[in-house]
Amino acid sequence: MSQSAHDRRHTALITGASSGIGSALCEVFARHGFDLILVARNLARLEALADHLRRSHNVNVEVIPADLAQAGAAGRLYARVEQLGLVVDVLVNNAGMIVYGEFRETDLAAELQMVSVNLVALTELTKLFLPSMTSRERGWILNVGSNGSFAPSPLNAVYSATKAYVLSFSEAIAEELAGTGVTVTALCPGATRSELQARAGMDDVRLLRRGVMDPMVVAEAGYRALMRGRRVEVPGFSNKLEIAASRFLPRRVVVQYAHRMLQRVD
Repeated sequence: MSQSAHDRRHTALITGASSGIGSALCEVFARHGFDLILVARNLARLEALADHLRRSHNVNVEVIPADLAQAGAAGRLYARVEQLGLVVDVLVNNAGMIVYGEFRETDLAAELQMVSVNLVALTELTKLFLPSMTSRERGWILNVGSNGSFAPSPLNAVYSATKAYVLSFSEAIAEELAGTGVTVTALCPGATRSELQARAGMDDVRLLRRGVMDPMVVAEAGYRALMRGRRVEVPGFSNKLEIAASRFLPRRVVVQYAHRMLQRVD
């Protein structure tokens, strides 16, 4: 599937596309007529999703399997996109990992993998795809953070630190890019139904017992914010309220509350 500079639909590249918020984002962008490049580790899932999107929305879909935890994966992904002659108008850095537990007990290798996916790959892909967007004077970047972007989260210490980076990085380059035609949005959802928590062994934590958001609701909020050029989007009234309240509470109280919400319950 190749594209010329003229007479083409916009194309969105979405990482972590095979499930959860990523899969929902694919659906939303396809519904709005975007061609897609789907990126994730699970090739079978990607191909099934691509087939569904082609049939349901009559869009072009390219599948590129990649494990963004591996060194050099972002560069190889960029090279593959270039080889296919595709133009990326929207970059969605959604791929992510969670490692749950007390830092003194968690697995270092898993946490370093998480840093590679949540932080390093996101930074590298943004660095690689941004120049062509600025040269065209048009483009959109959506970086998926978390409510954890706004405060430290005991039992998710490294995860929330990576998401704090996502928010800070996104807001900084959004300001740098003001007036260029390229916008950057940090999407910071609260607890959302996905496989990430199950893989991290978090099914019984208090935060997930009180209710989680539907990934499609999160995806639609992210899409609207991106198209409107908003720099930060927090879906859900209760999540907005919590973040607003945290700005007025003592930092220690905020951290203690986050700790309580991430503890296991019977």
